Formats: sequence, C-alpha cells, structure tokens
Amino acid sequence: MQTIYQRRNNTKKLVLAAVMTALVIIFQLLATFTAFFGPFSTAMALIPIAIGATMCGVAVGGWLGLVFGLVVLLSGGANLFLAFDIAGTFVTVLAKGLACGLAAGLVYKLFEKANRYVGAVAAAVICPVVNTGMFLLGCFLFFLDDAAKIAEAVGLTDKAGMGVFFALAMANFAIELATNIVLSPVVVRILNIRKKTADQ
Repeated sequence: MQTIYQRRNNTKKLVLAAVMTALVIIFQLLATFTAFFGPFSTAMALIPIAIGATMCGVAVGGWLGLVFGLVVLLSGGANLFLAFDIAGTFVTVLAKGLACGLAAGLVYKLFEKANRYVGAVAAAVICPVVNTGMFLLGCFLFFLDDAAKIAEAVGLTDKAGMGVFFALAMANFAIELATNIVLSPVVVRILNIRKKTADQ
C-alpha cells in the first residue's frame, strides 16, 4: 500500500511528465518548421526528453522519446524518407526517439548515486548521440539503395551528394549535442531544487 509521500511523489512525476510531453510537442513543431540544415530539423525536443528522463525515470524518458518520434512523423518532418520507404521511415523515426529517451533515463540512473551533475550531463550527451546513431543505422538498413535518389531529392546531384547529406546530418547533431550540454546544468539545478523540496 502506498504511503502519502509515495502518492504525492507519483502525482508530481505525472504532472512533470505531462509538462515535458507538451514541451516535446511544442519544441519539435518549432524545430520542424524552422529547419535550416537542408532536409534536417534540429531535434529541440531532446532537451525536454533529457530533463524528463532524469527527473521522472527511464519509462517517462521512453514515453517522451516516442512522442518526439510521433511529432516528427505527423508534422511532416520525415516526408523525404516516407517517399522511399514508409515502413522503414516509421521504424527508424520511432525507434530512434524511443531509444534516446530510454538511454537518457538509464544513463542518469547509472550515475545518479555517484554524482547527479555527472549523471545529468551524461544523459544530456547520450540523448543526441543515440538519436543520431539510430537515424544513421536506419538510413543504412532501409535507405542505402535509395541514397542517390534521396540526395537528388534535396538538390545534391553531384558525386559528393551523399557526403554533403551526411555532413548536414552531423552538423545538425553537433548543434543538438552542444545545446544539450549547455543546458545540462539547468537540469542539475532543477534536480537540486526538487531534492530540497522533498527533504522539507
């Protein structure tokens, strides 16, 4: 039977998870409609995913990652790839979202007892690493045969087209990684405030 403290804690987690879900949707919609790296939109949703995963745990991290993937699909952020392989696009987008949220939660849990700051930074780093890694893996598994056509679809018709395509993906990843690292101290501050509140 749950104690009053446990019920209150669970309620706080649910409220925070709902807030982070709303932020994932808002951030990613903004990113989708303000894309400036060719066909790629910066995954701004990784910020609330990392925060939610550290604050609420692995399951919430996975949920937020899944929401992120659904927003990308429903907002048209993956339309370039849908034209070539619908099933492959759905698997890649949803898997990378789910995986980055789960990874952030697991990594934070791994480091939390030793050092919350290290855990928050590690979670913030692993989120874009897994997101981009799963994206590139999905491209290799589902879109390798269509690489030339995809490059042509975004105006990269020369022989270096896919090289430029890959460079755009990595530049996008660099921005996501830098943003998450810069904002990770904010996560630690929120965690510290939450701990002080819980101790009172």
